[in-house]
Amino acid sequence: MDGMRVAPGEAAKLAKRDPSDKLGYADKVAGRAALDPLLEEIGTLHDRLWAESKRSVLLVLQGMDTSGKDGAIRKVLASVNPQGTKVANFKAPNNRELAQDYLWRLHLEAPPRGTLGVFNRSHYEDVVAALLVGVVDQARCKLRYHHIREFERMLCDEGTSVVKVFLNISKAEQKARLQARLDNPEKNWKFNQDDLKARELWPEYEHAYERAITETSTDWAPWYIVPADHKWVRDVAIATLLVETMRRLDPQFPEPEPGLDKIVIPE
Repeated sequence: MDGMRVAPGEAAKLAKRDPSDKLGYADKVAGRAALDPLLEEIGTLHDRLWAESKRSVLLVLQGMDTSGKDGAIRKVLASVNPQGTKVANFKAPNNRELAQDYLWRLHLEAPPRGTLGVFNRSHYEDVVAALLVGVVDQARCKLRYHHIREFERMLCDEGTSVVKVFLNISKAEQKARLQARLDNPEKNWKFNQDDLKARELWPEYEHAYERAITETSTDWAPWYIVPADHKWVRDVAIATLLVETMRRLDPQFPEPEPGLDKIVIPE
């Protein structure tokens, strides 16, 4: 996992990272074998986090279209208690959101104590997509990088561990996945022609992500670049990061009420 981490102060180097990397696993069978115990442990640790209700975990997922954000959520959260999870999907801001500062809607969706939260897209849209559509310029983005670093520092100081994942997919793999959506009638609903417009701006998106990740990978909220051409690699990597994070937290069940050992349930 250390190879995926972007060290604070160092460049993300997206162009030099292999989206098809298998992270040392021989094949899909080996990866799936590693994933099952990780999912079981996520469920166990999440139960303790939910019961303890003192701290929270926030998984931030970013990536190009078809990089697998939805699939990762379905797979990696399969073993957790839905009552203790909160998934937020951030699309283009509505009129009410536009009337507030750009972090307002993010703070509303931050996970409460005891909760495993997921941002499916996030505040990073405000320094990537917003830049490419002309809502902000480079000078404004530089100021926002500072805002974001301090926003995440505040979350961490208040008990939320932030795990930031960029799903690194190749342009060739994206083409295959978009075509699969067109070829399968049951997946046609997933296809959005705006995805083709974003695909035309691939170099610009890659540059914007490179800058944003480099500027905002910190000691308290580092970025991890996860190879995403293979879905099973994506799942193992994210599950590992969540397990490592919750192991460090080591949440504990609350102490039981005194005298429970003397209670006998009546017939």
